[in-house]
Amino acid sequence: MILSCTMTRSARLLSVLRRELRISGGLVRRLKPLDAFRVNGESAHTDRPVVPGDLVTVTIEEPPPDFPPEEGPLSILYEDECLIALDKPQGILVHPSFSRQTGTLANYLLGYYRRTGQACAVHVLTRLDRDTMGVVIFAKNAWAHWLLMEELEKGRIEKVYEALTLGAPAEEESLIDLPIAKRPNPSLLRCVDPAGKPARTLCRVLERGEICRLELRPLTGRTHQLRVHCSYLGFPIVGDPQYGTQRAEGELPGEAAGAQAPTGQQLVARRVALDHPLTGERISIVSRMELRREAAGSRESIR
Repeated sequence: MILSCTMTRSARLLSVLRRELRISGGLVRRLKPLDAFRVNGESAHTDRPVVPGDLVTVTIEEPPPDFPPEEGPLSILYEDECLIALDKPQGILVHPSFSRQTGTLANYLLGYYRRTGQACAVHVLTRLDRDTMGVVIFAKNAWAHWLLMEELEKGRIEKVYEALTLGAPAEEESLIDLPIAKRPNPSLLRCVDPAGKPARTLCRVLERGEICRLELRPLTGRTHQLRVHCSYLGFPIVGDPQYGTQRAEGELPGEAAGAQAPTGQQLVARRVALDHPLTGERISIVSRMELRREAAGSRESIR
């Protein structure tokens, strides 16, 4: 990717890189030995003076990831030179871990880059649990990733989830404000704990019934936040393998007794909205994944 700007002021190149082109100090240091900076087409050091009318360009190259590319199914919702958004199905990890280096969404994405001739990185912006489906966004380079992570930390990236739950809050709209902490080792699970970190979720009831449908908007980004909040307040997400009740994992309640709950956790990252790092335009990316429920032996889809 090449960033460029025509100068309207006099300054040192480093100031231009940080102010006009919004390149982080860490990325400037990484690009220095790669001869990435140009002024009017000529190689330039960061202390070079620039004047109005000069054209500054920066070539951002990415080192290859330390995991292998693989061919695998991808559902692409959005793509440009900075970002790619995928519709993640249930049951797949987003990114390799120490114990598993293959079979993840990131491996398939790297395979897609190789197949399409794109020298791009795989920087995860929005992560999902293995059993959660929906929108996952990757930045294609470190510049876009750094800018978007700043936006995420400032709460400017909107994330909207939908879930099927056993029960619902009494209020049609409510704010769940319950701190979350990690359970004692060796558990990797979380719990509501007054000593935990702040965790806030906006909740709106979209549909009531034996199985309810909720809209959930996390205002903070704690691990397992939505699942922990729903479970703690008595309306666990259907199919949740860690925080659900026996009914959430298998038998359905009420008139649906005897029928089996749908396979898999019924939680989807429905929509992500953000300001594009290059254009500033607000973009909204919507998942096509469906939540599903079974009742009285029949199946219906809920969009």
